[in-house]
Amino acid sequence: MPRTKLVAGNWKMNGLAADLDFLDAIAPAASESVADILLCPPSTLLVAASGRARPLGILTGGQDCHAAVSGAHTGDLSAAMLRDAGASHVIVGHSERRADHGESDAMVRDKAAAALAAGLVPIVCVGETREEREAGQAETVIGRQLAGSLPADTDGLDVVIAYEPVWAIGTGLTAKPEDVEAMHGFIRSRLPRPGETRILYGGSVKPDNAATLLHLPDVDGALVGGASLKAEDFSRIIGSAGSV
Repeated sequence: MPRTKLVAGNWKMNGLAADLDFLDAIAPAASESVADILLCPPSTLLVAASGRARPLGILTGGQDCHAAVSGAHTGDLSAAMLRDAGASHVIVGHSERRADHGESDAMVRDKAAAALAAGLVPIVCVGETREEREAGQAETVIGRQLAGSLPADTDGLDVVIAYEPVWAIGTGLTAKPEDVEAMHGFIRSRLPRPGETRILYGGSVKPDNAATLLHLPDVDGALVGGASLKAEDFSRIIGSAGSV
């Protein structure tokens, strides 16, 4: 079966209640797209965003979750809380979390497992630094992250992988199409059911490069950062995934 594309917007630490008009602005593009459309706003907006997104056929997700179901973890949110707030997905292991909060592969794996247990689809992020790529270690790094970050019992159908080269996130740099396709092919070769797991590309995805990236054979969508904050840009990226 063909893999349905997924275009996901990660708002990161951006957005206030007034910004949720964004959902109405992207609704026409979302309704015409063959892709699944997902928005991951900050947790303060998740309940309101989910309520407005659901009638529009737009999915919502969290940007992170704690591995525990509940407990004394001030400031954290469990996967069950995100699900209760209306989320269907959650991003785990984003390079900014790995760098800013020292998250290890094992921590990411535990978060992904918690997401699955709560009925969420984890979007597991992997990616190498520029130094690692230039040293010829990209596949070694990505292979290690995959092995350490994916729950042991996943069949690959209940997770999404996001390949985000660290050096391309927020820098304006984008990996060459041939490099993206090669890395996605490598990732796919390491998965339990390689033909069925969705693999997204992230890293300075913009309206002017989205069509090229989204039509690579092993690219099943995009995890979009900065361009997901502008309705016009995100709508154009959604349109690049194909229309009904």
